[in-house]
Amino acid sequence: MDHTTAKQLLVDGGTFVALDVPEGTEFGIDMKMWNTGENFRGVKMIPPGIHFIHYSAVGKYGEVAPKVGFFYNFRKSEFVLKKWDKELQDISMKPSNEDEVVSLKDNIVALDKFLGPYPYDIWKKWISLTSHITENLIKKLSPESGQIRSALDLESCTDADRPRKSNVSQEESSSSSSKRRSRASTSEELEDNLLPNLKPFPGTELRLTPFPKCHYPEGSTPSEITRHSLDSSYVLETIVAQHSSETDVIGELQFSYICFLVGQSLDAFEHWKKLVSLICSCETAIKRYRALYDLFIPTLEAQILETPEDFLADIVSNNNIIYVKLRHLFRTVSGSDIDGRLKTKIERFKRNLTSRYEWDFSHLDSEDEDEAPVIVEISQ
Repeated sequence: MDHTTAKQLLVDGGTFVALDVPEGTEFGIDMKMWNTGENFRGVKMIPPGIHFIHYSAVGKYGEVAPKVGFFYNFRKSEFVLKKWDKELQDISMKPSNEDEVVSLKDNIVALDKFLGPYPYDIWKKWISLTSHITENLIKKLSPESGQIRSALDLESCTDADRPRKSNVSQEESSSSSSKRRSRASTSEELEDNLLPNLKPFPGTELRLTPFPKCHYPEGSTPSEITRHSLDSSYVLETIVAQHSSETDVIGELQFSYICFLVGQSLDAFEHWKKLVSLICSCETAIKRYRALYDLFIPTLEAQILETPEDFLADIVSNNNIIYVKLRHLFRTVSGSDIDGRLKTKIERFKRNLTSRYEWDFSHLDSEDEDEAPVIVEISQ
């Protein structure tokens, strides 16, 4: 970083002190990770704002434990102290002793040489990926324990309490592609029934916003059910209603993405895909939630740039799910009368994807292979 920025961060930047972290531990902040040395005591010059601290214990033979992390909103010049719990092989989330914090702050000059500077080269990218994550959202969506784990601790439970996979998402069920998936869904259900009766230990699960069990309002007529199957605006409305503002949905999209990208949580990745698919599958909601869609486009673009394309492919169909859903969104926008500014932003996004990944968004008016009518020949 330049000299002026460095001086500013020395004054305004936060400090995260982690004592007793074993040498060789994988430790990171935001999108950077290192193996700690014997003199490691933490990170300094952290820009004020939301950050993600993450780490993995490493055994004496080099085996790496599942990743653990947590979000923290650093205030200007804030000093945070955490300690390594040798018995749990984890950073303790207990409040620090105030006298010890004061003592370390008083000796910050001696401590400084044991602190690594924040990797400022990632700051601009980090902001683009977390710009709408708020402290209130972190408290609402994070596990009660405060720690986000790539592998949840499990405990025995009754068969009735055991979590089970949902069969097919609502967005997929409205498409004829669900016919092809039915055999896979049946196979998954059989496998799921053979799993042992285990559930996540209380307080360790992400508390992501639940999707409604039904994709249409209670009491809907058959024609209304068909309309809601083609337009997921009702589902988006139920998600928005569970937040204080519509832009919090974008914050949750970013939260779940970081939990996947950095925290390696597969549950968060599945939720991120569901949110993207939902937002792309709406028609009437585009006008109602104008601010949400205005933020959605640059947010998704920044996320796609960081995501290996292989991660976007559905295991069953081998299709790029995000590409398929974006085709639906672009087709909807091209035939709607939304304002020109949003339409221009979406067109630029489409061109960028075509240029960078060679994704073909031509012939949007023609039906996708999955959505084309199925022709059945009846023998005489």
